[in-house]
Amino acid sequence: MTATPRNVASLASPDGGGGSWRDRLKGPAVFTLVAVVALVVAPMLLEPFRLGLLAKYLCFGIVALGIGLAWGQGGMLTLGQGVFFGLGGYAMGMYLKLHDAGGDLPDFMVWSGVEKLPALWAPFGNPLFAIAFAVAGPAILAFLLGMLVFRQRVRGAYFAILTQALAAATVILLVGQQGLTGGTNGLTNFFDLFGQDLAADQTQRGLYLVVAAVLGLLYLLAWQLVRSRFGRLLVAIRDGEDRVRFLGYNPATVKTITFAVSAGMAGLAGALFVPVVGIISPALLGVVPSLELVVAVAVGGRFSLAGAVLGAVLMGYAKTAFSEQFADGWLYLQGALFILVISLAPKGVFGLAAAARDQLAARMPRRTPRTTGPVAPGGQSEDRSAPLIEVPEPRA
Repeated sequence: MTATPRNVASLASPDGGGGSWRDRLKGPAVFTLVAVVALVVAPMLLEPFRLGLLAKYLCFGIVALGIGLAWGQGGMLTLGQGVFFGLGGYAMGMYLKLHDAGGDLPDFMVWSGVEKLPALWAPFGNPLFAIAFAVAGPAILAFLLGMLVFRQRVRGAYFAILTQALAAATVILLVGQQGLTGGTNGLTNFFDLFGQDLAADQTQRGLYLVVAAVLGLLYLLAWQLVRSRFGRLLVAIRDGEDRVRFLGYNPATVKTITFAVSAGMAGLAGALFVPVVGIISPALLGVVPSLELVVAVAVGGRFSLAGAVLGAVLMGYAKTAFSEQFADGWLYLQGALFILVISLAPKGVFGLAAAARDQLAARMPRRTPRTTGPVAPGGQSEDRSAPLIEVPEPRA
């Protein structure tokens, strides 16, 4: 005998299985809102000094974005990101010093007894070379280091210690080359940038807009990278590197590329930092600054790119606020803030916000589908809001 056909409602979501249109628009809407606040509202409301501080925090946010990509997505705990930040900063600082000198020796070289411009400095008189080196130099160094380290399957704490040692060695090298790098004082006293007075409020406002725009662009690129096939492979390596290797992929190549990209971001941040703050010195790229950046990413949430950037901005603001109010004990307050956040929210501020959102969603009453159609044979009602698919029963 032949059974009558039965009606089966489609289980696909209204948008074809990709979530509702509200969910798909939520991310771009939040990004647009943040961009408007950063590019329009902040320059209108903040005075030049505070706007310069915010530009400084955003520079650290670019470095944190690279750390979030390498550590949060790839599981590579890098404690020497200050090295790449410093390379980019020194590249821009060398150009600014040569530009201010107008063909003469920079002031610190005269004080150090240098009589001829070192050959290492000569190419940095070209701004295009300086900017290109600020990005490519750190990326190439990280790529070479990654090729040597990741092929030997060095990871975890060993990789972290290696990058930390690199930061300590770089500081010692820079301090020892007084006539070449400025020694402990580093490079400072910059006056002009592409014909604009660096001390002018309008120049600093323009620099802030450039930093904010660069951060937004890099965030979009990193966001797209994480959601690509390469990004999914990177997360798989973080969660199970040996399993990925057994599947036929080469984790060393993926980790090396990611490490190089994060280093290039740090170098670009250093190049932007120098005209904003007006100094680059070994104290800004040693072990302690590198650790502070990692702590900032952990506070914001290392598994989220937005959380990494938010953590850098929050920690920078907290450092400034604590130092202004409590000059003698702000380091203790900063450490207490870190301990409090990590203890209460191991996944950072973004993880805490996600947990609160999930709890709120769980307490909300769920909507049940409306049954407006007639009752079908067998006592089941038809839902006319969903398309019907005719599925014939097998013939007996």
